[in-house]
Amino acid sequence: MKGKSTWSWGVLVGLALGIRIFAAFPAAVERYYSQGVYPPVATGLRMLFGWIPFSIGDLLYGLAGAYLLYQFLLLVKKIITRMVSRPYLYGVIKNTIYWTLVTYIAFNLLWGLNYNRRGIAYQLQLQVAPYSTAELCSMVGLIVERMNACDSTARLSRGALASKKALFDFSSQAYDELNRQQGLFAYRVPSVKPSIFSYLGDYLGFTGYYNPFSGEAQVNTTVPVYVQPFTTCHEIGHQLGYAKENEANFAGFLSSRASPNPAFRYSVYFDLYTYAARELYVRDSNLLKPFRSRLRPSIRRDYRELRDFYDRYQNPFEPVVRSLYGNYLKANEQPQGIMSYNEVIAWLIAYWKKYGAAAI
Repeated sequence: MKGKSTWSWGVLVGLALGIRIFAAFPAAVERYYSQGVYPPVATGLRMLFGWIPFSIGDLLYGLAGAYLLYQFLLLVKKIITRMVSRPYLYGVIKNTIYWTLVTYIAFNLLWGLNYNRRGIAYQLQLQVAPYSTAELCSMVGLIVERMNACDSTARLSRGALASKKALFDFSSQAYDELNRQQGLFAYRVPSVKPSIFSYLGDYLGFTGYYNPFSGEAQVNTTVPVYVQPFTTCHEIGHQLGYAKENEANFAGFLSSRASPNPAFRYSVYFDLYTYAARELYVRDSNLLKPFRSRLRPSIRRDYRELRDFYDRYQNPFEPVVRSLYGNYLKANEQPQGIMSYNEVIAWLIAYWKKYGAAAI
């Protein structure tokens, strides 16, 4: 038993070190993992769990959370009753490190190495660079124009999205259409599900997430329906191997824009305006005012409704969760943390420069 334990430790440490070395070579990650190993692994996970009507990944998270809480309370009880010995503490630390290594390896092999790939800019040959305030103003104006143009028809299509099945089917169709146009976004064996923790998500501030251990994309379906299409397409972007948030946002933009459903196009412009307007406000708040006034009254009502929705769920824990998540993003090749989502605007401007305003 002791030899086997030593062998397993050696394997785990060797795999972890191998992953870190391999991750230092984005070209190799792109070729051999993101475009080699990962697609069949992801498709296999979706085949394994996608047919189940509820989220297996959420159940795994729930069980893991309950087990960790139980072990923590057990440790506290032993400390209070002075039943903690040095060998016991050594065992706890050793087990924690062991299972942390197992989780780290599984996370990276099943999905996490995609953080180190060359990514969507490389695939589309985009020259992503810092942009000027004038370019940002032009982009904000273009987004406002697009959102105003599809507002009326989007509202007519919005009712169908109350059906989760319809929402997820339309999202899959959006990627089918995008793949038909560009050939890089094949989405086989869809697996998108409503999150079991949707109401908890309202308090913690998340609208969706990807579970790398089950291959499922989860969507918070309790938020206003007009933000759900872009969230769904964003999470499918993660499923396709675009791990970084700016990349998943850009994949969400491309697919939502390609969708024949106007509610999807409205949803992506609604979200992009939030990112672009926030950046413009930071640079010069006065420059944003004319663009706000150009938004149709119905669109401004949607923004007020969304703000009021989140105001109802404000609590002291959300900033803590956001900070922890921001640190997670920084640890995974996204130095801007939470603000990594906003970086999609740089990608959007690069796409606009390459293909023209008609592509936005």
